[in-house]
Amino acid sequence: MNSIKIVTDSSSNLTKLEGADFAYASLKIITSDKEYTDNAELDVNDMVNTLYRYSGKSSTSCPNVSDWLAAFGDAENVVCFTITSALSGSHNSACQAKAAYESAHPDRRVLVVDSLSTGPEMALMAEKCSELISLGKSLDEIEKELSTYKTELLFVLESMKNLANNGRISKIAATAAGVLGVRAIGKASEKGTLEMLSKHRGNAKALQALVEHTKSLGYKGGKLRISHCQNEIFAKSFADEIRAVFPSAQITVEECRALCSFYAEKGGMLVGFEV
Repeated sequence: MNSIKIVTDSSSNLTKLEGADFAYASLKIITSDKEYTDNAELDVNDMVNTLYRYSGKSSTSCPNVSDWLAAFGDAENVVCFTITSALSGSHNSACQAKAAYESAHPDRRVLVVDSLSTGPEMALMAEKCSELISLGKSLDEIEKELSTYKTELLFVLESMKNLANNGRISKIAATAAGVLGVRAIGKASEKGTLEMLSKHRGNAKALQALVEHTKSLGYKGGKLRISHCQNEIFAKSFADEIRAVFPSAQITVEECRALCSFYAEKGGMLVGFEV
């Protein structure tokens, strides 16, 4: 059977995938002072602290076709996961790279999957793909099983300034997290956009609401990944609350890489889970 490589853009927060042939294509964060490449070498905490003090314009850029082709390498077959196409051009760029790669290698195939999400939910999809590859599934079988693999993404944010300034959410909606002490909770919608669910004053109320939202969306104790931006205490508290309800929960707590940190901002957290 032909080998299969897994490739994501860097919004998955993955720099490696245990047991898999894996690569990632980097997104970038751009300011008037500096350009940050979202790769394993970047000091993300330094970037977050610098941007916290920065008051100028900032933006992001997605991987170009050459970046994707470099990540594909010389793989026989590729499964490629991208950040939601509703908020980024990464998916379109990956599709162009797919066309170029398959044109150059008619006997090879690239499957591009629009995650309609980002961060930990996207990482769960890549991990599921790795499991299917290890079971000897074909590319067609993997495509079919991924289409029925159900996951969700929740986020809790203390600020949505960067999301609003870059057109990912309306400035009116951003005020939900613009008041001191208010945490905004939302989810990735079925269309891959950001859907606001509730807002709460203080960590305690936000924590309990996040647990309830997780249960109401169908979580029953499977895999759950938490990615946080300089908020490990809140992340671990949430993990403890989930374990109290679902003792067999398979929970991973990690720090966001650059792209997710830029949009989650200080204190933000993303939660991806199986349903």
